[in-house]
Amino acid sequence: MRTWLGIDIGGTAVKIGVVDESGDILLSETRSVSFDGYKTPIMTTVSTLAEEILAKCAEKPEGIGVSATGQIDVHTGTVIGVGAHFGNWLGSEIKEILEDKFHLPVTVINDANAAALGEQCYGRAKGCENALVVTIGTGVGGGIVVGGRVIHGIHGAGGEIGHMVLNRDEGEACNCGKHGCVEQYCSATGIVRIAKKFLAASTAPSSLRSIEALTCKDVFDAGKEGDALALEILEQVYAYLGEFLANVCNVTDPEVVVLGGGVSKAGQPLLEGAQRYYKKYVFHACRETRFALASLGNDAGAYGAFKLVLEG
Repeated sequence: MRTWLGIDIGGTAVKIGVVDESGDILLSETRSVSFDGYKTPIMTTVSTLAEEILAKCAEKPEGIGVSATGQIDVHTGTVIGVGAHFGNWLGSEIKEILEDKFHLPVTVINDANAAALGEQCYGRAKGCENALVVTIGTGVGGGIVVGGRVIHGIHGAGGEIGHMVLNRDEGEACNCGKHGCVEQYCSATGIVRIAKKFLAASTAPSSLRSIEALTCKDVFDAGKEGDALALEILEQVYAYLGEFLANVCNVTDPEVVVLGGGVSKAGQPLLEGAQRYYKKYVFHACRETRFALASLGNDAGAYGAFKLVLEG
């Protein structure tokens, strides 16, 4: 049986799976890469776990596909841009390290692009040659599939839609150093940020006021319970999200928009709220674009990485 190794390296954990040619995950393991505050190089953890997985395989896989957080040079498989919280990841030569260690061909792409490819091949965008997959979690990532292929761009920054500017008047800086990026309003941290501003500017009663360590989930839960201020906060989030998605779709005109990541667990309210404002802002030809929630969850990156290496 022909198999491949799919590796998904996130900001806090690495997931490795052995995948067969039908796309079934035969064996998988997950391990933290932040267990000691990133003092241990992430690739050390990745290599060790891959070694353990390979020791359990009856036959050697034919190749390795890697989905990795950060900006990736897809030609060299090197990390050329990262967030501020784990500096030792910058410059990591993923492809070279793994090829030298395991003597297998290795392909590396950004995690959001891998998730998009996974959803396009095995998930909610299956059968669609043109799709937009948006991962909404701590940040906002995106993968744009055109003609069945993910757009990487010359600098490996294709699909970095989370850093489109929505508000030129924003005073606080985004993690990328710019001001007013999508991530500052539509990510989990962005939603909490908006909620805190609403709470500070209003005296209206809200169950959110009693929560000391407010989370994005708290805001959505309060909205489901009919909390008026929470609903007002979420309406602002939906407006930002809908406008942002409309701007991207005006350029890409996809068959489907797939929302994934931790925030997508809010489900239909998120989907319907975003779609409502999307229709307000998008070019008329794109108004009926289908919206869907991602179906592969945390496996999306591993599936995308597998598909990439399968295609060479």
